[in-house]
Amino acid sequence: MYQKIKIILSFITITSLFLIPVKALAETAEIELSFNDSIPVSDEHTFSYKQLIVPASLMLYGTIEATLAPKNRLLNYAIGHEVITHTPERFQIDDITQYVPAASVYVLNLVGIKGKHNFKDRTIILGMASLFTAASVNGLKYTAKVERPDKSAKNSFPSGHTAIAFMGAEFLWQEYKDVSIWYGVAGYTIAAGTGAFRIYNNKHWVGDVSFGAGIGILSTKLAYWLYPTVEKKMFNGGKGKKNKQNIALSPFYNGQQGGLAFSMQF
Repeated sequence: MYQKIKIILSFITITSLFLIPVKALAETAEIELSFNDSIPVSDEHTFSYKQLIVPASLMLYGTIEATLAPKNRLLNYAIGHEVITHTPERFQIDDITQYVPAASVYVLNLVGIKGKHNFKDRTIILGMASLFTAASVNGLKYTAKVERPDKSAKNSFPSGHTAIAFMGAEFLWQEYKDVSIWYGVAGYTIAAGTGAFRIYNNKHWVGDVSFGAGIGILSTKLAYWLYPTVEKKMFNGGKGKKNKQNIALSPFYNGQQGGLAFSMQF
């Protein structure tokens, strides 16, 4: 019984760690709302150094854990040791929850709750974010070659599941933060739970999850920042052109590899 309590407390600790961005986002939005009679419409396509603080902090912490953990008993060791020692029952729900935040944007639109962008624009943005995430995660996985806690492979750092989950959470936040901040809070809560379950299921270290969360958030922010330029040069066809092109993008990610299906109709 005592061991189960320790594992539960460890799970709560790691979930709380990744809920810090949720609290920061919610408090910021509430402060803005208190000075306005209506919901403010922010410019998510404008670059701001302040937006780098959360993802950069998560990535820095993940790097510190991955670098120092072999010789120092940081959270990588403390949490990982509990999971490895007591081998709790596995919950594979993280294979599903990683996609829930991003999918929620489309579900909300289907039930009539409109976000900031139409289907084409948000799909292009999500496709770009997925491409950035997949390239970053897979590039680091097979360069760093960190062994997973369960010793099943040497591609632990960073966590792809967590990166996809936080990428989707930031996507949900950007599309619906001016409708209600609670959509974003829900998305980040699910993303945090996904990261926690990756550790609980003995598939990743804390550092892997932290860095993956940072990559996911940053990838989505980068997609929003770059979208106006990409849309203008590649998808509008120019204001003076009479013939328009129908373009469809379908991002995909299977936990190990990601990509972007592209189709164009002339």
